[in-house]
Amino acid sequence: MAWVGKMLSIAAAAAAALLGIAGLAQAQNPVPAAPAPVQTAPAEASPAQPNDPFGEEVMLTPKSIVFVRGTTTWDTAFDTLVDAFKSVYTALDAQGLKAVGSAMTIYTSTDDTGFQFQAAVPVAEEPKEALKGEVAFGKSPAGKAIKFIHRGSYDAMDTTYDAITNFLDEKKLEAKDLFVEQYLTDPLTTPEDKLVVEVYVPVK
Repeated sequence: MAWVGKMLSIAAAAAAALLGIAGLAQAQNPVPAAPAPVQTAPAEASPAQPNDPFGEEVMLTPKSIVFVRGTTTWDTAFDTLVDAFKSVYTALDAQGLKAVGSAMTIYTSTDDTGFQFQAAVPVAEEPKEALKGEVAFGKSPAGKAIKFIHRGSYDAMDTTYDAITNFLDEKKLEAKDLFVEQYLTDPLTTPEDKLVVEVYVPVK
């Protein structure tokens, strides 16, 4: 389960950027670089809400997605993911496709040097014309998964992922080398301590 913690910081950092890209892409404005928040104290996760799932077994249903598949090293991951989401939203605009649901990063494999991913946006319908370049159309992961919720700053997600790892170990659940993050709130418009991220860990 070490891969979960290692992928955390890159996934969390990219989330803030990609959601900003989504909103700005719809307005057809250039994407400014967002300054990193200054931490004056150790980050803490917000308290879970009574109805928050944490360790809830769910069945993922496949969604139609437009995505960019890529491979990156840990050192270049942030820039690679941001560029991938830029490509996805540019393709949606070019074809007049409507994004439905939350943007997601699908992490498909990892090793000591880097990881493979799909930067994906759910869409209402299949593209009418062939997508160009590296952009593709497909389906999101399906099957049994364990659902978790993170509330609070992305800097505090270490605590959440530690809890996820502990939960899977305690339940003796074997995770696939795959997980999905869905970003439910926009970090550019949501107070840092109010951010909400869904994490899905498919299990064998």
